[in-house]
Amino acid sequence: MIYTACRYAPVELFAGFRTQVARLDPVVKDYACAEACTHPNLCGYAKALYEEIQAKHVDELVLTDCCDATRRLYDVLASEGRMKFLWLLPLPHKNGEAEIRLFAGALEDLERAYSSYRWKTFDVDLAIQAYERQRTSEEEKMKKTGTCIRIAGAHASGDLVETVEKIFPGVDVENATCTGNRAMLKPAGDRDSFFLWYADYLLNQPAPCMRMQHNGIAGETENMADNKSMKVLGTIFHTIKFCDFYSFAYLKEKTSETPLLKIETDATQQSEGQLRTRLEAFREELGLDDLEEKMTETNQNVNGPVYTAGIDSGSASTDAVILDAQCSILGRAIVPTGSGAVDGAKKALAIALEQAGLRQEDLTRIVTTGYGRSSIEIEGRAVTEITCHARGAHFLDPQVRTVIDIGGQDSKVICIDEDGRVKNFVMNDKCAAGTGRFLEMQAQAMGLTMPQMSEKGLQWKKDVMISSMCTVFAESEVVSLVAENVAVEDIIHGLNKAIAEKTAGLVSRSNGGPVFMMTGGVAQNQGVVECLSKKLNAEVRVSPDAQVCGSLGAALIALESLGIKQAE
Repeated sequence: MIYTACRYAPVELFAGFRTQVARLDPVVKDYACAEACTHPNLCGYAKALYEEIQAKHVDELVLTDCCDATRRLYDVLASEGRMKFLWLLPLPHKNGEAEIRLFAGALEDLERAYSSYRWKTFDVDLAIQAYERQRTSEEEKMKKTGTCIRIAGAHASGDLVETVEKIFPGVDVENATCTGNRAMLKPAGDRDSFFLWYADYLLNQPAPCMRMQHNGIAGETENMADNKSMKVLGTIFHTIKFCDFYSFAYLKEKTSETPLLKIETDATQQSEGQLRTRLEAFREELGLDDLEEKMTETNQNVNGPVYTAGIDSGSASTDAVILDAQCSILGRAIVPTGSGAVDGAKKALAIALEQAGLRQEDLTRIVTTGYGRSSIEIEGRAVTEITCHARGAHFLDPQVRTVIDIGGQDSKVICIDEDGRVKNFVMNDKCAAGTGRFLEMQAQAMGLTMPQMSEKGLQWKKDVMISSMCTVFAESEVVSLVAENVAVEDIIHGLNKAIAEKTAGLVSRSNGGPVFMMTGGVAQNQGVVECLSKKLNAEVRVSPDAQVCGSLGAALIALESLGIKQAE
């Protein structure tokens, strides 16, 4: 068994040796082995490849030198000397005539080396038969009609593709990333010129690796996204942590009119919740989530008084809102989430119901949102916090076009239209920098409560620069500044400026513009709001109901599912 990782790997060539080929598709728990023997800034995919190679005891491997990360991985594996057969196949950056001939020579070098290693003679007829099987299979895929979601950019694992398929049921998913959609679309050539035409077809695959300057010929480089019978609903642009090349490719994708979502993973199983939130919000943004048809029925007393509840289960707090048919807020509650989403949700709902003078049986419909939305054991419909905050902010102020939600563990910027629908959104990565948790840790380091921190941050006199947004490093920096007798008020202002700077970056990425509204717990910190207003050179509005914006939006969506809309 020989392993490969790249779509340009010559799989059919190894069929000529009757050798089975397997594709490495790593999704690992951590980088325990890789961190010990590779550079810390090696991309997540290369580290995960190393982990899988060790776990599967791979001893035959062909890599392509498509990027610096795979070259470094090859160097590490070669220096260890444990591989029986290890080969780095030079991959041209272009697919012109000269490059094709160069690549054909490289394939012949590989054939000779593997023949010598295996003590076998290469059977070109077997290789051609394998090629034809691959081509026929690809022709069948090209006959598909309907709609598709396209995944572009860097390597998308099978797990990621499967997740997208589950979140977009009934829609084809095209893996057009650098390791997906391996396809040759031309009939096999003459056996005597096998290496030349095979090199040509490998380099002219559809949806080429974005590091290549691809000179595709019309009619020969089609894929599902180019197929006129397939409608591309949206593109998910995937990047790998520490991979800098695909940032340039992303700029090209942004020029397309197709709706676009950018996500980043690191080939580990971490951040699954945040990833699902982004994908589900994208589905809602594309209008593929029919809330009215899919809403779970709850106490169908629609002929009597109508009451709906929205529950927002966040990492730090859970809030609930009760609405009547006139969109009036009858009850609201904010409680710590605690050790479990279920208990926090039940407690918040109970308090809100008590304020409203209602029982849970009186509720016509419930919508849950937030990271804990799928874990809440309350019958109802789950909607992402992206959509709920958009709907809630529009209700609180119809002039708002950009919602800035800074919660306990993440930050979001949501661009909305005049009807409160999501146009675009961006989220911070899995780091908690610039979030409520970030401020909480710094407040603890200075022995302050959050309200005290908010108040003192307005009393600053001197500018203080906080150089790190990492929660741990910033805490060390704060402790050092306190030890140097720097005024606490000035330190807090420095923290507020740092958060504003990071948040303004998210606003820029989303192309957000006035009118701005800030929601979430950090909206209660007036110092952060003022710094952000100054950074954006525009007013950032804060509603008295900013903290319950998500649950308010969820309750409004529940009303809409019953055909009841906010009065104009």
